[in-house]
Amino acid sequence: MSRTEAGTPSHHKGQDRFLEEKATHTVRGSQPDLEAGVKAIREVQRTLKPKPGVYRMTDAKGDVLYVGKARALKNRVANYTQVDRLPTRLKRMVSQTRGMTIVTTNSEAEALLLEAQLIKRYRPPYNVLLRDDKSFPFILLRSEHDFPRIMKHRGARRAKGNYYGPFASAGSVNTTINALQKLFLLRSCTDSFFSRRDRPCLLYQIKRCSAPCVGRIDKAGYAELVGEAKDFLAGKSSAVQAKIEAQMAEAAADLDFERAAMLRDRLRAATFIQGSQAINAAGVGDADVFAMASKGGHVGVQAFFIRGGQNWGHRAFFPRHTEGLEEAEVLSAFLAQFYEEVPPARTILVDRELPERELLEEAFCESAGRTVSISVPQRGDRRRLLEQAKRNAVEALDRRMAETSTQAATLRETAEFLDLPEVPQRIEIYDNSHIQGTSSVGAMVVAGPEGYLKNQYRKFNIKTAQTNDDFAMMREVMTRRFSRALAEDPERENGTWPDLVLVDGGKGQVSAVMDTLEELGIEDVNVVGVAKGPHHGREGREVFHFPDGREKMLPTHSPVLFYLQRLRDEVHRFAIGAHRAKRSRAISASPLDEIPGIGPARKRALLLHFGTAGKVRAAALEDLRRVPGVSATVARQIYDFYHPNG
Repeated sequence: MSRTEAGTPSHHKGQDRFLEEKATHTVRGSQPDLEAGVKAIREVQRTLKPKPGVYRMTDAKGDVLYVGKARALKNRVANYTQVDRLPTRLKRMVSQTRGMTIVTTNSEAEALLLEAQLIKRYRPPYNVLLRDDKSFPFILLRSEHDFPRIMKHRGARRAKGNYYGPFASAGSVNTTINALQKLFLLRSCTDSFFSRRDRPCLLYQIKRCSAPCVGRIDKAGYAELVGEAKDFLAGKSSAVQAKIEAQMAEAAADLDFERAAMLRDRLRAATFIQGSQAINAAGVGDADVFAMASKGGHVGVQAFFIRGGQNWGHRAFFPRHTEGLEEAEVLSAFLAQFYEEVPPARTILVDRELPERELLEEAFCESAGRTVSISVPQRGDRRRLLEQAKRNAVEALDRRMAETSTQAATLRETAEFLDLPEVPQRIEIYDNSHIQGTSSVGAMVVAGPEGYLKNQYRKFNIKTAQTNDDFAMMREVMTRRFSRALAEDPERENGTWPDLVLVDGGKGQVSAVMDTLEELGIEDVNVVGVAKGPHHGREGREVFHFPDGREKMLPTHSPVLFYLQRLRDEVHRFAIGAHRAKRSRAISASPLDEIPGIGPARKRALLLHFGTAGKVRAAALEDLRRVPGVSATVARQIYDFYHPNG
């Protein structure tokens, strides 16, 4: 049985020309066996031609077991029928195979690109899988506005503008954007926020924005800053620094010391960006560097991202399903999947010869629309850079294998479940507490890899929000928390910025938090809401709300669920404790507390003498003087407080 289907959708060039031929053969039987698998493969193999393409092996349920590509499909698929030559791993795969799907392509390079796309889509158990395949962050300098905005970007690159990246992590791109804002004073706010301003925001006050929203800089001046930023990100940092140095010298010569100081601060920001490079990438240009380490059946790949001679971060990857495969084969499969969405650099440096190097180059050139080369450097700066990546790969793999702590594993799983770019080092959890709008208080609990950081807990006495409006209270708490963070640690160097904000509540609370952060010009804080599920009385049915409207739930026995519940319970405990303390103070408060100079001893003496605060208020001056411990001067002070006109 065979039929022709429409081509598989793909964002890669040329893949709209694919012709898909599907042949499915199902053999009944409760237990998969090698003979049935070989029979199903042979029936498909007889219909094939020696053309390039991609094949998918499926089990009796239709689930994809393996995705492969071939220069000649007929010959490649025939290899699976020669079971005596197959390793144990592939024999097991063949024994489970009950059908195949065939997609023909125009070239083997197109087949390689489609193979990577299908592996990502189906995540087959017999393919090498890129464990951490989350999208990489880029810096985007948008171009649709008279005053372009600088921002972090993930996902499809549909917006018009200049993209710079990839960066290895959200932390590296955030650090770079913060320094770039200080260096070039570019705005980071949304267009809607920009259009509503009638006075500069906090970023202008801390010298991280030129405030084009209120005319503090004209279009031509801002365009000059944008041009300098583009040059800097393109690797022309020396020219940009020389220009700023000349401007600073000119300002100093004109005795314009305020402008000279501002230019000096911009130079320091440029120095910070260059000084934060963990590796020396000078003279390398644009390159991605990959080195592999293996130990005990585990594989680690270290990647360095170099753009314009600047290090834009590094990340370690730990591919799965690598048992029984040659290391070079694993690295080739890794690179094909890695560049399925990330645009490749012009130069890719690897630490070993790859069996399909030319094919990979051809595929990457086709997807990028320009020349891409893969090489193994033997000497010079590139070789030293590769050796450093190799050392990092070995160390990263050793750390990975040494992580036996339950907390470390739970945090990794938490990051995966909550779609975080990396394992959170600082988690802040927020909740509000009040009784019918009275004694309202907000609470913040902080947790890290080593547990709770109780010396960093904070409580917020609600001052401006209506105390029966949970959303308004959350906005007030977030405004106070992050305004202070912007003022005290704008460069995020002190580890006081959260990697994750957990909010006790659902869509409304998450929306309130996101609106507040947007108003402050903060767009790179991960926010998740934790709310009770549809059955409020049942434990373990919490629903996790994301800013984009998604909702997720966890199995009731999940360690990640237990961990997040503990965080939520801890902020509940702290919020309720802070609320009770505030309520107790309110209950025990006395009108006498408002009188200047009346401490606990005199208050006690007055109450013992008169019985109630009301009788103290109504007492004559002479009666107040008779109270033990109350002098004539204090008596006059009390009397004047209650009788200002008498």
